[in-house]
Amino acid sequence: MFGILDSLAGFIKIRYVADKPIIDSTIARLHYRVTAVVLFVGCLLCTANSLIGNPIECIHSDERMQKVLNQYCWISSTFTLPAARGQVGVHVAHAGVGAYAHHGRYAPHPHVTGATGEERYHAYYQWVPFVLFFQGLLFYAPHWFWKNWEDGKIRLLSDGIRGTLAETREGRKERQSKLVQYVIDTMDMHNWYALGYYVSEILNFVNVIGNIYFTDKFLGGKFLSYGIVALKPVADNETSPFVEIFPRVTKCTFHKFGHSGTIEVIDTMCVLALNILNEKIYIFLWWWFIFLAVISGLALFYSSSIIVSPAIRRNILCRRFKFKVIEGAKAIVNNTKVGDFFLLHLLGQNINMVVYTEFLEELSIKLGGYAPNAPNSATIERQPIYPTKQSLLPE
Repeated sequence: MFGILDSLAGFIKIRYVADKPIIDSTIARLHYRVTAVVLFVGCLLCTANSLIGNPIECIHSDERMQKVLNQYCWISSTFTLPAARGQVGVHVAHAGVGAYAHHGRYAPHPHVTGATGEERYHAYYQWVPFVLFFQGLLFYAPHWFWKNWEDGKIRLLSDGIRGTLAETREGRKERQSKLVQYVIDTMDMHNWYALGYYVSEILNFVNVIGNIYFTDKFLGGKFLSYGIVALKPVADNETSPFVEIFPRVTKCTFHKFGHSGTIEVIDTMCVLALNILNEKIYIFLWWWFIFLAVISGLALFYSSSIIVSPAIRRNILCRRFKFKVIEGAKAIVNNTKVGDFFLLHLLGQNINMVVYTEFLEELSIKLGGYAPNAPNSATIERQPIYPTKQSLLPE
């Protein structure tokens, strides 16, 4: 168990810029690293019987019969009686557990008011580990999509100038100039590249909203209000919302043939120790999904504002990346498209800030802007990335 958790810990460890390039945002990493790992860990905890003992224990005097009941009630599902309410130990044995009448419904205690019993069957606990694992894959899928779309482009472009200033100034200047020339040569060709990232952001937002409703459907329509209801104080005679959704004690009915060949009915109570863990997992997931949905929506709004507003793109260069040359920032934004700016944004997250500032200065000069300490502000014409028809003709 600890070996598996250790491998998952390596999945969410902090990766330094010099070790691996950053190709997405912090919010995206909350999806595919933190959330996916939380769901995988929840799956492992639900399958680790050593933490809580047997997941189900049914009461019967015969030890051999108890093993049969445990297996049968686990695979066939158990049930509770929502109408079985009242003081535990006086009116009912446990919340949702009461005696049966001859017609097969709950026979309420004289001091208990409410409708006659309709059974509420619980079979979700058989599927909790599988559902958590499946949800973990869903949260990793957008990153997998973007990682394959990106295909190591930032790693290649930032190689040698990523992280700390390990090389000499001459070596950095050479790599920096090559990077500037690459941006000039491939201008207006990165919109398709940026589209993959924006699609992954949309998938992150849709995924977390979809998982909220999927979990609500899985838990019988009780998840949407689970976190809010759980905060409300519970009176002595009321049933806790935790117990209502994840009952500790349930009922199970087993039929068998007696010695005379008649059918005997065994009405037993079963303890679901696994639910004490399930309720903690899902109360955390409720708050985490809500938080993730909010910040993912804000991230989507932020990305949309970058697409539609050149002024925001200039502010990002000047404030986030500390590029103090206003005219240079204007020249870069006015001569590039959204895809080009997205590439510059990713490079800014990976390249050392000193090198990146020099890179922006050189780029702004070539795009007709102004940079301090520059020998001149003459523009350099963009060179085609592919040979032209004229260049292929013989002299």
